[in-house]
Amino acid sequence: MTDDRRQTARILLASLVGTSVEFYDFYIYATATSLVFGPLFFPASSPSAQLLSSYASFSLAFLARPIGGVLFGHFGDRVGRKSTLVASLLLMGGSTAAIAFLPTYAMVGWIAPALLCLLRFGQGIGLGGEWSGAALLAVENAPPGWRGRFGMAPQLGAPVGFFCANGFFLVLGLLLTPDQFRAWGWRIPFLASALLVGLGLWVRLRLTETRAFSAALAEAAPARVPVALVLREHWRPAVAGTLGVVACFALYYIATAFALGFGTTQLGYPRQSFLEAQLGAIGFMAAGILLAGWWSDKTSPSRVLLWGCLGTALSGALLPGLLGSGSMTGVFVFLGVALFAMGLVYGPLGAWLPGLFPARVRYTGTSLAFNLGGIVGGGLTPAIAQLIAERGGLRPVGLYLAAAAVLSVIGIAAAGRPRDTAQRLGSPGL
Repeated sequence: MTDDRRQTARILLASLVGTSVEFYDFYIYATATSLVFGPLFFPASSPSAQLLSSYASFSLAFLARPIGGVLFGHFGDRVGRKSTLVASLLLMGGSTAAIAFLPTYAMVGWIAPALLCLLRFGQGIGLGGEWSGAALLAVENAPPGWRGRFGMAPQLGAPVGFFCANGFFLVLGLLLTPDQFRAWGWRIPFLASALLVGLGLWVRLRLTETRAFSAALAEAAPARVPVALVLREHWRPAVAGTLGVVACFALYYIATAFALGFGTTQLGYPRQSFLEAQLGAIGFMAAGILLAGWWSDKTSPSRVLLWGCLGTALSGALLPGLLGSGSMTGVFVFLGVALFAMGLVYGPLGAWLPGLFPARVRYTGTSLAFNLGGIVGGGLTPAIAQLIAERGGLRPVGLYLAAAAVLSVIGIAAAGRPRDTAQRLGSPGL
């Protein structure tokens, strides 16, 4: 294998492995939120109130993500992509592993949820700088005509991380009794995060800096305050990018966190059966991402995103009848359709979002748009969906998904013509 091919393989592996670790960390929290965090960390009033409190702690990470985006974007645009990605991985992984050692509410009272929320905030800051750096690492090293396929490498970390997280919980559910799982079993996936972080660090420390960042640095000194430059000169693509990712977050967290929590507490589906259905359906998300990467290079990322938005609206229309059918077959069909659409609306983002910003502020601009969109589309989505489902059933949840799709269509349309973004990404110094 030549040096160039070896470096290319290393870059794609680092994008995939790093985001797999990051999303594993994020998803084990989402799964534990739906299954055990309510009664363990919050005072008893009703199961529904505990679940809502647990979802509220889940949403803290979305509020922290823009802070992480600005922080890591600042250093990513001034110091480089590689060092920033290492730091984001350490923060995310350290916060996750520490959750394994937390006392419960029964042990220390209010200190328990306070510590849980603090570590959740740390998770959010770490993830705020992770995805954008991994996407830039891939697309800024991509040859012409391959940006969609290179950009899907970090996106594939999402189903890989989800598979590992939910698979871990599924295995523990089979090996442990419910009492053992609630008492200590849920801590094991969080503790295992430390081993995965070590793997991610080993891969990322062997990288070199991206060609686009090196070229931009050679042309001009880095911006002193990249976020100020984004807000002053590039606020329009930042707003468009923020809206463009709303559907991605809303669809994912309704199909995973909300569906799992509501399905097992309100609709009476067995927890193990639901986890098995989600684990099987995540393959549809991976298939959607692979198709989206290839399709983006053949047409344009924005066109694929628009089809993904259509799939998001379709998922909303199918949600009431299939998720509320009382049949695990219906649940699996809904999850398969929703997560395949998630692949189409998520897979092209690695090529689409970076193309909205010049290299000097690309890390900051991409991070801001992605993470602000996460607040709008994902931060409170499980809690909002839980509330409206309890009051009006599942049909309003489907309409919520359709509204998210409309917002993303507006953002994609406002971002400009596909050839404009492609030219911007292809010229690092612009």
